[in-house]
Amino acid sequence: MVATVEVTPIEDAREVMLRQIIAEQNDAFRRVLGFAALWRGTDLQGRTVATPGFCALPAATKADLLGAVINFADFNDDNDPWEDHCFGRVEVGGVAIYWKIDLYDTDYRFGSEAPADPEQTRRVLTLYLPSEH
Repeated sequence: MVATVEVTPIEDAREVMLRQIIAEQNDAFRRVLGFAALWRGTDLQGRTVATPGFCALPAATKADLLGAVINFADFNDDNDPWEDHCFGRVEVGGVAIYWKIDLYDTDYRFGSEAPADPEQTRRVLTLYLPSEH
């Protein structure tokens, strides 16, 4: 027999609120590619990294793809099942990339224990080709 845990409406509402906060923070971070990212006046610390495949693309293609990442707004049930805006796919001129935001502790070693708290969370935005997934 599998034990089930009852979730109260208050706990459920808290989880929804936390996901919304994380989504807002992820959007703020992504829109500036992590450079001087602010959310409600608070610094969102982190970094943006790219895989060798992304780095090998022509400069103009990379610039166009970065613009598409910054302006991405096509969140749906398929690409955002947790509603935290941590993943997307963009395509420009026939070249597609994925972007992904991971939430780490302040040492970038483990997942953040408090992902909605900017003081305890560091974001890493990764840009990569589908073939590198």
